[in-house]
Amino acid sequence: MPRTPRVPRSRAAANRRARRLRPLVAAGATVVVAVAGAAWLVGDDDAPVVRERCTATVDGTTTSLSPEQAGHAATVSGIAVRRGLPARAVTIGIATVIQESGLRNLDHGDRDSLGLFQQRPSQGWGTPEQVQDPVFATNAFYDALVEVDGYRELEITDAAQRVQRSAFPLAYGDHEPEARLIASALTGYTPAGFTCSLRQAEPDARIGDDEEPSPAAQRLREAMAVEVVGAQPQVVPRTVGKELEHVFDGDDAERLAWAAASWAVASADGLAVVEVSVAGHRWDRERSRRGWVAEDTDVPAGGVRVRVA
Repeated sequence: MPRTPRVPRSRAAANRRARRLRPLVAAGATVVVAVAGAAWLVGDDDAPVVRERCTATVDGTTTSLSPEQAGHAATVSGIAVRRGLPARAVTIGIATVIQESGLRNLDHGDRDSLGLFQQRPSQGWGTPEQVQDPVFATNAFYDALVEVDGYRELEITDAAQRVQRSAFPLAYGDHEPEARLIASALTGYTPAGFTCSLRQAEPDARIGDDEEPSPAAQRLREAMAVEVVGAQPQVVPRTVGKELEHVFDGDDAERLAWAAASWAVASADGLAVVEVSVAGHRWDRERSRRGWVAEDTDVPAGGVRVRVA
């Protein structure tokens, strides 16, 4: 779709966006532990969560997100996984969203800019409603990105700028370090690299059966199909319709299973996810401060199992 260049934003607006983002990034593991010690009362992994937080950790370096930010990062990453795009595309997408909106689905922006990517309806990105739909907006971004010749080899600033046409293109590169951490953890290249510490979900008495998911599981099922696995996960028998399972095949099955599992944890706050199992590891929301715990599961190789409240 032809697009005319975006009208330059003001430098003040760009600076405000950068200030909003600073709390997202932790300089390293020591800082994260210090922050966690103040907010989460480090020392008792089973204590109630005081401050909800998600983290991506790769090779000892950590960046921190709110559950809201994590859910949007999961959408940006998961859609790339479903489309078969490389992790580099996710890094570009995450860096772009951090700069444009601070990983928030904004209902305002410069001129008519809206949503995660601050796409402008007047520039042909879609209707106001569409660009504020994270799934639509993310697909639109990737549709444009894959048309950029050699985007995998380009610097973040160049690749993002070819799509976004920002007045401050160098700002995208500022967010490459944290974007790489988030992308690696959410695409499965760093197993168990993404986790969230969340309060317990509200109980939901509604159930399903061995063939039909519960209402909450159906919502999860639809989101998983659209955002990450590309097919509707199956209901796990004898779970009153509250557990879903999807099994990947092929040489990359285990990585894809970790990508789907990480997506589920990152999306847990918005989708009432309480347990995720993959490759001999489990994330349990009731004990989510422990992160991923290695233990026996019944999940087959290349599979991921997700339970809702």
